[in-house]
Amino acid sequence: MKYSSLANVYERLSGTTKRLEKTDILSGFLKKIPKGNESWVYLIRGKVLPDYDSREFGISRQLIMKVISRASGVSVNEVSKKFNKVGDLGEVAEMLMQKKKQSTLYSSKVTVEKVFGNLIKVYDLEGKGSVDRKTALVSELLTSASGSEAKWIVRTVLGDLRIGVADSTLRDSLAEAFDGKNKKELSRKIEDVYDLSNDFGEIFSALRKGIKELDKVSLSPGKALNVMLPVKVTDIGEAFRICGKPAALEHKYDGFRVVITKRGNEVKLFTRRLEEVTKQFPDVVDAVKKGIKGKDFIVDSEVVGYDPKTKKYKPFEAISRRIKRKYHIDELVKELPVEVNAFDVIYLNGKSLVEKTFEERRKVLERIIQTKRFSIRTSTQIVTDSEKKALEFYHKALDIGEEGIMVKKLDSVYKPGRYIGHMVKMKPEAKDLDLVITGAEHGTGKRAGWLTSFIVACHHDGKYLEVGKVASGLKEKESEEGTTYAEMTKLLEPLIVSEQGSRVKVKPRVIVSVTYQNIQKSPTYSSGFAMRFPRITHYRPDRRTHDIASLKDIEKESRIDDWK
Repeated sequence: MKYSSLANVYERLSGTTKRLEKTDILSGFLKKIPKGNESWVYLIRGKVLPDYDSREFGISRQLIMKVISRASGVSVNEVSKKFNKVGDLGEVAEMLMQKKKQSTLYSSKVTVEKVFGNLIKVYDLEGKGSVDRKTALVSELLTSASGSEAKWIVRTVLGDLRIGVADSTLRDSLAEAFDGKNKKELSRKIEDVYDLSNDFGEIFSALRKGIKELDKVSLSPGKALNVMLPVKVTDIGEAFRICGKPAALEHKYDGFRVVITKRGNEVKLFTRRLEEVTKQFPDVVDAVKKGIKGKDFIVDSEVVGYDPKTKKYKPFEAISRRIKRKYHIDELVKELPVEVNAFDVIYLNGKSLVEKTFEERRKVLERIIQTKRFSIRTSTQIVTDSEKKALEFYHKALDIGEEGIMVKKLDSVYKPGRYIGHMVKMKPEAKDLDLVITGAEHGTGKRAGWLTSFIVACHHDGKYLEVGKVASGLKEKESEEGTTYAEMTKLLEPLIVSEQGSRVKVKPRVIVSVTYQNIQKSPTYSSGFAMRFPRITHYRPDRRTHDIASLKDIEKESRIDDWK
């Protein structure tokens, strides 16, 4: 299949905001994908890998500028100038490659197979010389591409397709392509299957064999999956109303979510963001091999750090360094050891347990976990219908430094995502501060094209000191109430003073109100403190930089949290 066919699909998708039109365009294209190439469906999402694989191309905007320069024969400086005017390297590539092709007798020879194959190779390149080889693979594609094709190749590599295709649109398109008469029912079925597999390619392949084949697509140890998430409540009465009586109550640990998978002798660890962290936590791998019985399984857990000398549990901020660390891991294992707190099992010895009740799954979990303190154990739990006992459990959890409690419906199945009725979380209310944005990161995936993950700061002696990174709170759609990522990006882009990879530094001009759960001492940020669970609630154009919180304010709030 010629890549121009896919480029035309991209053009049509970007040209409409109507979801039904997008669905029709996609369902028609899906039918044309040659059998045996179902993985091409990933390209619709600007990827060549399934969603459970969190790897990125690793090609920056600056590198793409060099690639465009090489392919078009125009200087990098000229490419940069055009980008500053247009704001989209895809469009820059289109203009420059179209101009070059017009001066020659040209017929595009780029195929979907070639684009997919080259981009797959990009993922696999690591180590010395990998950057040059990556750029060569992309440059090869652009050299042979038309202007339109070059635009979509560049946008794909940058994770910035801008075609407005959400998961739900792709689900509906698959349903329409295979059963137009019953597409609503099939779309719901696809959603359920996708929650477990995170792989539209596998779903596409199954559908081509027959709709009943979807029943064979399920959990599989060794890959990341979406986890079940709680809704928030403010009082125990509401928790019981949602989850029923009696209910299971568990500590909500101040750690990070880890999905543990084992197949044969291979253990893999994944975060709730679908990132693999197996190499960063060899101690967890060892604890799992020794402490969980089963030839293969998927266990949901919270990993918590503790002080190796005092044996006191430490806040998440203390062990967050381990998640991103790639080198000197053995040193961190000794310096920042962790304990696994397992709270659910959803697959064991070849069988999915997602349809089992939580009460049944908990019994299985207790049977397979061999508890060893400061290594691995089941989460602390009580089952009660008493609000008095529940509140006592809640306050004891807070007293020992936990974030709060989880309340779980005993007869609930395991349902990935956030659904009311399965489980809730209860913890102290967050507080807020006015802070200034001093940096950000270019978004990826559905937030590509925007600035996200904002670095916020307080002031002290004429300087701005960082107190955390905020990745949530803004809106993705203009129809939603509140400031959008697009609006914030428009505010910040003129303020950019420097860039390094996906990160930018900006002039301290934009003030936001940020809620947080508590403030802890931290070496990560220049203030010496970090906010836990920060969230932007408001953009404050009425505030100036001297109105933001001072370092003394941060220290005061930290002392209050310590006292509590």
